[in-house]
Amino acid sequence: MTSTIFFGFIFPDSSTRAKFNPVKSFSSKKPLQNVLSTFAKMTNLKTPTAGSPAVAEASKKPNGAELYELMKRPTKIVAPMVDQSELAWRILSRKYGATLCYTPMLHARLFAQDKKYRLDNFCSFDGDAKLDRPLVVQFCANDPEYLLEAAKHVEDHCDAVDLNLGCPQGIARKGKYGAYLMDEWELIPKLIGTLHENLKVPVTAKIRVYPSNSKNASTGPGQKVANGANDEDFDKEKTLQYARMVLKAGAQILTVHGRTRDMKGQMTGVANWNILKYLYEELSKEFEDIDKKLIFFSNGNILYPEDIQRSLDYIGCQGVMSAEANLYNPGIFSNVFPEGTSEEEIKERQFPRVDKIAREYLEIIKSVQPESVASKHAIKAHFFKLLRPFVDVHKDIRQKIATTSVKGPLEDWEAIVRVVEETVSKIFEDPEIQDKDKIIIGPKEWWGGSYKTIPYWRCQPYFRKVDGKLVVEDIKEKKLTNLENGLKRKQEDGEGNEEGSKDCKKQQTTKTTA
Repeated sequence: MTSTIFFGFIFPDSSTRAKFNPVKSFSSKKPLQNVLSTFAKMTNLKTPTAGSPAVAEASKKPNGAELYELMKRPTKIVAPMVDQSELAWRILSRKYGATLCYTPMLHARLFAQDKKYRLDNFCSFDGDAKLDRPLVVQFCANDPEYLLEAAKHVEDHCDAVDLNLGCPQGIARKGKYGAYLMDEWELIPKLIGTLHENLKVPVTAKIRVYPSNSKNASTGPGQKVANGANDEDFDKEKTLQYARMVLKAGAQILTVHGRTRDMKGQMTGVANWNILKYLYEELSKEFEDIDKKLIFFSNGNILYPEDIQRSLDYIGCQGVMSAEANLYNPGIFSNVFPEGTSEEEIKERQFPRVDKIAREYLEIIKSVQPESVASKHAIKAHFFKLLRPFVDVHKDIRQKIATTSVKGPLEDWEAIVRVVEETVSKIFEDPEIQDKDKIIIGPKEWWGGSYKTIPYWRCQPYFRKVDGKLVVEDIKEKKLTNLENGLKRKQEDGEGNEEGSKDCKKQQTTKTTA
């Protein structure tokens, strides 16, 4: 009998799996315990002992440093993503190495007033001590009273509540929340302060950086938007003042995305690690003055597992958050292995086969039904991202995903996974598969890391194209042009060629713009 292992449980093959009906299991008064017990019987595993929420270990509400310790010092963090970092996805990400997860961004007013919205997005499994910890619940809001009312519903089921100050999407502009509160410096302290003064758990915040008005700032592809490759694209002093205000209002952990709110979609560009390093170092000094430790998470430019450690080392922060890279490849968090781990095992963890990851994810979704409505509703979006390079080749599977409804039975998605499994199985019948199933590492790039060539049947990062050209290539060209122009200006000003060459070489080899 073949089995699939995830999150400490072994899922038997399809014939045995059919004997387990997740819907019936949830009819119990204690649905989660019933499901875990059923898994234990089927697999000869002991049901995990109940754990206590991290913050319950403290006699008082912990500050940032204490919270970080209670959450077991997480360094690999699943970002809050609209309709994407739901329960099933968090379980899958933890299986592949994530040590802290955020919920999707939840609308505070709807969560406070609409019971259906609340139950659809936060069920009895969300924040469960055995299944979903440590967990930070994120809200978007522009009204302190609604925000507090919403947060009160979850304070006993999470380790902290986060205020979204970084969402750049159009819906956030219309609703006046997320990154569009960056101009509301009087409102933000009220939002954070209300939670800080009235919740049992700490409050945290996630922000973006401010763009520069400098005439030397670069522009993104086709738009007057910073591409991130140059420090002059950002206003580091205004961002420092902003971050300082957020922390003084009561935020115990600060996450900073190294992009502006205009850097999104095809204009995403490259996040700037220099400004993140600057913010961390300057704010840390201020925390030392009051005998406290700053807890700072970075966000941006994580393509491959090794980028996590590069970010930690360069910025000096305590944790690294990943959003889009995690959606396309949950193996992004698999960056540490025991001594003696084979190259094949590392490859399977870091760049899992799409058939295996699709099966694991679907089985997780089944295990949390019918309680977790959000998990079922997110399946189509996740399948498109997980299988993106695969369905570019096998367009018939893309069509099946596109025409299958998330409101239909999970058997429809089971059929899709079986087709994926059969297709990949045929690929691996190729006698030359060992040579074809290799990860090829390219040369070191200007941003400090290396691009990889990955077989299309494995999870991998996604690169956007603008006018038929990869955004990263466009940025590289612009950066080199800026360096050449800078050198030319130095020479015109009478500076020596040797000094200009040193400056150019130094900038080309920096790690900070990865």
